Amino acid sequence: MSTISMRRTTFAAVGLAVVGSLALTGCENGDEESPAQPAASAPGSTPATSGAPTGPSTGAGAAPAGAPGTAKSGQVFKIGEAAEIPYDYGDFKGSRIALTVTAIEQGTPADLEGLDLGDKANGKVPYYIRYTVKNIGTTDMSYASVGHVSGLLGDGTAAQSLAVIGRFEKCKGESMPKGFANGQTQSTCAIALAPSAQTKVAGAAYGGNPYNAANKGEAIAWK
Repeated sequence: MSTISMRRTTFAAVGLAVVGSLALTGCENGDEESPAQPAASAPGSTPATSGAPTGPSTGAGAAPAGAPGTAKSGQVFKIGEAAEIPYDYGDFKGSRIALTVTAIEQGTPADLEGLDLGDKANGKVPYYIRYTVKNIGTTDMSYASVGHVSGLLGDGTAAQSLAVIGRFEKCKGESMPKGFANGQTQSTCAIALAPSAQTKVAGAAYGGNPYNAANKGEAIAWK
């Protein structure tokens, strides 16, 4: 599946060029979970997310290896319910988080103005998937980026995802802060696009390891 990327340039008051870019995608586009380097003046970013496998079912599949209580492949949760999952990326292998989709908020087509999407945005309505990440393991997850959260349409198929590199005030995709240790929680956000005003983003999914086809798993979902 192809990915559509575009670039735009703005200028800060000090005269430094700040380049933003965006992408429309509806498929897995690589691991976004590598640790980000801290930078005091760097803008926040919304990590690219992947289209989730369709039709997860409650309790489907075997539980991935890990501690008791780990979410099962294909398991469905209610909005506001936490899913305990392993987080095995880069320097954070062996980490463990509680991931909670707290809300799915409908935006307006006007929210997409200024992103230089052109005809690609015609008729589309953005939805903002707000979720929290709690460190429930023993690993310091400073600067980790927990992506792979995407939208689900009413029929269970994957909504198109929108990745914005740069600050997007409507939906701030936050990496974990410095010193993100056991017990700490961070709020973040992912953007999903409904194809029309008549179709809604009704759920959300997480398709990171091990809940993906590469690991013979199935995304977990919130509805």
